[in-house]
Amino acid sequence: MHDDAPRGVAFRSRPPRSGSRTVRLGAVLATVALVAASTVGCGAGSSPAVGAPPVGTPAAPGDPATLTEQDVVAWLDGLLPAALDQAGIAGATVSVVHDGRILTARGYGHADTGVDGGADASVVPVDPERHLFRVGSVSKVATATAALQLVQSGAVDLDADVQQHLDFTLPRRYDEPVTLRHLLTHTAGFEERVGGLIGGEGTRADLRKALVTEPPEQVFEPGTVPAYSNYGYALVGYLVERVSGLPFDEYLDQNVLTRAGMTSSTFAQPLPGDLRDRMSQGYADSSGPAQPFEIVGVAPAGSLTASATDMARFMLAHLGERVGETPLLDRPTLDLMQRPGLDASTLGALAEGPRMTLGFFDESRNGRRILGHGGDTRFFHSHLQVFPDERAGVFVSLNSSGTAPMASHDLRQAVLNGFADRYFPRTGAVPAGTVDAQTSAEHAALAAGTYESSRGMRSTFLTTVGLFDRTRVSVRYDNRLLFEPAPHSASPAVFEEVAPWVWREVGGQRVVTMRVVDGAVEAIGFESAFALLPVAPQRSTGLALPVLVASTVVLLLAVLSWPVGAVVRRLRGRAPRDRAGRTARVLSRVAVAGALLALVGWAVAVVSIMGFQDVPAATLRVVQALQLLGVLGVLPAVVRLVDDVRRRVGWPRIVGSTLVLLALAGTGWFAVEFMLLAPSVSY
Repeated sequence: MHDDAPRGVAFRSRPPRSGSRTVRLGAVLATVALVAASTVGCGAGSSPAVGAPPVGTPAAPGDPATLTEQDVVAWLDGLLPAALDQAGIAGATVSVVHDGRILTARGYGHADTGVDGGADASVVPVDPERHLFRVGSVSKVATATAALQLVQSGAVDLDADVQQHLDFTLPRRYDEPVTLRHLLTHTAGFEERVGGLIGGEGTRADLRKALVTEPPEQVFEPGTVPAYSNYGYALVGYLVERVSGLPFDEYLDQNVLTRAGMTSSTFAQPLPGDLRDRMSQGYADSSGPAQPFEIVGVAPAGSLTASATDMARFMLAHLGERVGETPLLDRPTLDLMQRPGLDASTLGALAEGPRMTLGFFDESRNGRRILGHGGDTRFFHSHLQVFPDERAGVFVSLNSSGTAPMASHDLRQAVLNGFADRYFPRTGAVPAGTVDAQTSAEHAALAAGTYESSRGMRSTFLTTVGLFDRTRVSVRYDNRLLFEPAPHSASPAVFEEVAPWVWREVGGQRVVTMRVVDGAVEAIGFESAFALLPVAPQRSTGLALPVLVASTVVLLLAVLSWPVGAVVRRLRGRAPRDRAGRTARVLSRVAVAGALLALVGWAVAVVSIMGFQDVPAATLRVVQALQLLGVLGVLPAVVRLVDDVRRRVGWPRIVGSTLVLLALAGTGWFAVEFMLLAPSVSY
């Protein structure tokens, strides 16, 4: 269910800038975060939306190939086998629809590699009709469809407070009610939550429990900030359950999957017996063992399991084609679902860029309207796109993450962008910009700064993950903006202003928009359900990481100096230190040890959590207690420094005491600023 995580926690991995242990740890955290976010994400983090092309490869106007079965099969056969092998991905399944029919469904690689099955294990090729793949957050389109069925019937008001349908109190900070429209467009304002997102085989998914147990805080006013939210879509599913009177998976089976002819698909976890043997294995990469079946804790956000042919029928249904006796939605409701869900009245200038519909991302490319959604679990990575005006669609799913952090993303983009550019290229010139140089220079200067994704954790200790998910925006000599890295990318990109506060990628097709309030950029919108928000100066990477690294180094050196100093004094025959100031020294040493152990504890906890391993609250409380020792140790460290100065013990010891005091103060500041001592240890 990543994102679509991947879109999506939208985290990403970046190459380390040095070989230091701290930077290596940062790279590990960022890579783990990428996997976590893309897991049950929307497809951005790991399957970024909006068909973003590789930098430097714009889709130029050209003559399209004819979308026929023969041509698309030849194209896919020429692309995917080699791409799977290069990426270290075991298998893929693809389906293509056009003009009201399934044009083709193809399987590539293996549903079971036989790697861990012993000498008698058989290798099983992917069969697109038989084998089932987890589609992650592509599930959200089906969940949105179910909700709009209730809107169509009049059982739910799209713009009414959803609280009236719930049997628990929704977490809210703002007076503005949360509506179904907000939930479907990822603008209800909730921060991200990782706990319970994905569990191992045997885990029991309880939708209501997942919603009411330590819910995420509402950190944005509803309707104003796109912030991708698995919790929000879980609420949509629970609303469907409450209003319909049926368990969520039963309602979806009867009213969405069956209507669309998806007889080999289910939201149920674990899989029903008749489907269990058809499930493709999932892999970290093609050389490793098969991984256990994943249980998505918030099923409406990403638990759908389906075959490629079933997903083809689903695309046809959303293209308005008849695939069963009863359409999923009537024509007016289908059109409603495919229109942008919010406008400038709440989004401001962000409405000038890609916007969420009531369930789809705007992934337009080549001047063509494309609606899509990506999705990831830890091991399965999928994306679906429909071209409403061309009556076409493409679905791709992979059963491995691959050997590189962005492997599954890159392969999916090769399929999606390649399909669009081959069959539906741009037919006219790219529109020229309308902003004069002076205005563009003024706007660019306001945009320069450091930003973080709106999809993240802001009230828990996992705010530390955001340190490795920053984007730096700077102004080039030509008044264009350099994004390092570009949103949902590991590479930089240059953008030029083409309309007031609308910036288009140079040599590409990605678009970002900016909302300015009181002369400052308040948000940069991108990929429909995401925004970049300015980082507070005190939380900037340029301040926080140097303080943390320098403090850690000083504390480590202090610990090493204790036995070394004792040995040196003994070898030189010096008497032990006098008892004066002994209490302050002992308490300072306890604080130093506590601070270091806490930092190790937090690092282990964050890596474990972002890898979807539960960390007991009691363990986190112990780490907090150690952190508190470090913070309180500032007092004896001050006493020790004053005592050393008063007794004139010599400048080396005074410098050492000063550095220890500063280091304890530095780790204490970091702990307070990044919520390590927050009352709640939920995540």
